[in-house]
Amino acid sequence: MSDLTYFDYAATTPVDPRVLAVMLPYFDETFGNPSSIHRHGQRAEAAVEAARETVAAALNCRPDEIVFTSCGSESDNLALRGEALAMRAKSGADWILTSRAEHHAVSKTAEQLEKYFGFKVEWLETDEFGMLAPETVEKALCSETALVSVMYANNEIGTLNPIAEIAAICRAHGVPFHSDAVQAAAYLPVDIQTLNVDLLSLGAHKFYGPKGVGALYVRKGTAILPVQTGGGQESGRRAGTQNVPYIVGFAEALRLTVAERDQRAAHARPLRDQIIGRVLEEIPESRLTGHPELRLPNHASFAFKDVDGNLLLTLLDAAGFACSSGSACKTGNPEPSEVMAAIGLEREWGLGSLRITLGAATTPAEVEAFLKVLPGLVQKARVLKAINA
Repeated sequence: MSDLTYFDYAATTPVDPRVLAVMLPYFDETFGNPSSIHRHGQRAEAAVEAARETVAAALNCRPDEIVFTSCGSESDNLALRGEALAMRAKSGADWILTSRAEHHAVSKTAEQLEKYFGFKVEWLETDEFGMLAPETVEKALCSETALVSVMYANNEIGTLNPIAEIAAICRAHGVPFHSDAVQAAAYLPVDIQTLNVDLLSLGAHKFYGPKGVGALYVRKGTAILPVQTGGGQESGRRAGTQNVPYIVGFAEALRLTVAERDQRAAHARPLRDQIIGRVLEEIPESRLTGHPELRLPNHASFAFKDVDGNLLLTLLDAAGFACSSGSACKTGNPEPSEVMAAIGLEREWGLGSLRITLGAATTPAEVEAFLKVLPGLVQKARVLKAINA
């Protein structure tokens, strides 16, 4: 859509043409099932294993520690369910530690494990920036803790968590630690040896790969119960015929991301800072959500008092800008998202959230055009909300 400026790269990214190019042969030329013994299958299997090696090199881990999945959400689900069930079977541990600021793929999975599987969940408190302190995790750990899950970077407000420090604490207590790095991988280092996590979730479409493919890093020796059973794919940890072209695309997208990460961050950061500075200066009753410094380099997020976030998105879309909001639903009586509640925003602020996320193709001219129209649209949204109140 040439008439629409895209500022929603945290939701998804376009597929890099270089990624698409390496995927295409596996739709028609090398189309075999990787589990088949004949040469068609052998070639497909070789492509999957080459991709596994590429991903392992990007994460600085072993190829047999990579499990390919259908997306980041499935990776989160496998990590929480698989690890929680395995730990309970192994030691009887049945406590899960996480926070309400997590992506729903983590928080809703934790809720289901509590409601239907008998686990106990302790919801750890974050600070006003949505950051979880290592000492908060350490105080909550006990001999019954089965798993700790803390995201690397928050998708909604951009805040970075001190993952390596939390991982070190969990390691010292012998508790498995999972981190959702789906949003982080596009811009932050994902070296497993530095992060020291036991499980790490990734999704390709956040860093210019295809939708419908993800990966879960599982440290060797970490017990995990497969939650999708059937064939013996992925070393018995995730059954189902491997999606060869998408796995190949995932690996290439991650390889390019690691190679170009610094360049992409350097491009986005000054544009992000321009947006943050201008919005806070020019729009009354606005505040930055998330940490002012320890945040994703392409991520700017705000709360506007007495604004309907979904209405603001509609006005922005009509003006030619695609953004997103933290409001939980599009119809009925919207409520602030769980993240807005976790950071302590009152309802009149939490409903007026706006997320602007930049990409490799974002230009200074697009940012300037956006900043020219945003103040007027926020004011219009306030007037319309007052009229409809």
